Amino acid sequence: MTIQTAIAALTSFLGDHLTLSKSDLEAHGASETHFAPAPPDAVAYPRDTNEVSQIVKTCADHDCPVIPYGAGTALEGHTLAIRGGVTIDMSRMNAVLAVNSDDMDVVVQPGLTREALNTELRATGLFFPVDPGANASLGGMASTRASGTTAVRYGTMRDNVLALEVVLADGRIIRTGSRARKSSAGYDLTALFVGAEGTLGVITELTLRLQGQPEAVSSAICSFDAIGDAVNAVIATIQIGIPMARIEFIDAQTTRACNAFSNADMPEVPHLMVEFHGSDAGVAEQATRFGEIVEEMGGTGFKWSSLAEERTALWDMRHKAYYACLALRKGAVALVTDVCVPISKLAEAVEDSRADIAASGLDGPILGHVGDGNYHAILLLEPGNAAEMEVAKALSNRMVERALAMGGTATGEHGIGMGKLDYMRDEHGDAWGLMGDIKQALDAKNILNPAKVVQVN
Repeated sequence: MTIQTAIAALTSFLGDHLTLSKSDLEAHGASETHFAPAPPDAVAYPRDTNEVSQIVKTCADHDCPVIPYGAGTALEGHTLAIRGGVTIDMSRMNAVLAVNSDDMDVVVQPGLTREALNTELRATGLFFPVDPGANASLGGMASTRASGTTAVRYGTMRDNVLALEVVLADGRIIRTGSRARKSSAGYDLTALFVGAEGTLGVITELTLRLQGQPEAVSSAICSFDAIGDAVNAVIATIQIGIPMARIEFIDAQTTRACNAFSNADMPEVPHLMVEFHGSDAGVAEQATRFGEIVEEMGGTGFKWSSLAEERTALWDMRHKAYYACLALRKGAVALVTDVCVPISKLAEAVEDSRADIAASGLDGPILGHVGDGNYHAILLLEPGNAAEMEVAKALSNRMVERALAMGGTATGEHGIGMGKLDYMRDEHGDAWGLMGDIKQALDAKNILNPAKVVQVN
């Protein structure tokens, strides 16, 4: 059995929905970050669940790896075909199948992006709240258990996926969960596949929880002379129960990058960016109370606005921060790492990470969704510079070791992929072996996104 015999068999029923074009293969073998290209041998574009099932079953018959692919925005090498095989690009399965307004849920195909879904929902008074920044596909977001800027209020994909349709490694189609808001019926298989990164099955349909669009929204920004003061303001805000919708941190280096990239004029010091959702009176009260905390913590320049164009500009700048940071060093690639710690440990973790990066000689802006203890470092490297890569990996390793010692995790939202694989045993111990047992039980031939998340023979 070979990959080429699998491709020949797929061609017979997929026709021009299977491509061997060099440009298509290269596009699907690239990474957003520092990983070397690893293109697949073919790319399939299924149109429905039955075609996905046929593709997976055919590949299983020929021991051919299968790599699910959404929008290609993952940061830890999740979609690289490091053992070759067939990438299943879900972009043509991008329909909204049902909007259940009364129950505040929606059924979608996996190739639909979060922005496209919210555009579709505008007339309903509802929205889907998970916002990782990139316009990611919803299937990919579920597969990586994504979160983002709004997780502090609305939760992550773990909290917002009610049910799934999944194609297993042998081509079987199963459904997990339901539209009911709770169940005690058996194992929680939905939670098993959310965050599995395509290693246990291929998601072909999702039922998602929706939220009501808030009556009023306002955003605010403020600056601090020291990282610790900014993060302590976050901790105080969370601890007194102000219901923030977003609370984001950027350090001085990220601020400089955003100024240059987005034509902003912020002081080059650490900043917090926040957003409030609720009634007109509630939003005003929240903003006022937050402003008082900022003042108590030594912050300055606090200003807030309910104008849509000002809010849009603020969050557009934040969402482009990764590309702004890349532009700090011409031609650079990035090793992007994230960790998450208990909120009480956040200031210490960020300050220690900042000190490590400063001592390393590398540029490494820090930013993050600090409302839930999650922060990121964007370590800028010269392409092909092995010495810099070694330094960057050592920095990432220290960040992870520090987070684990504080009771945190190696990754708050980027997932494992290839990049964080070496940290799994330290975080999970023997439970990582159990994950491998589950992988082998569901995918005995190890064809589904192999060499990601777990290690099996």
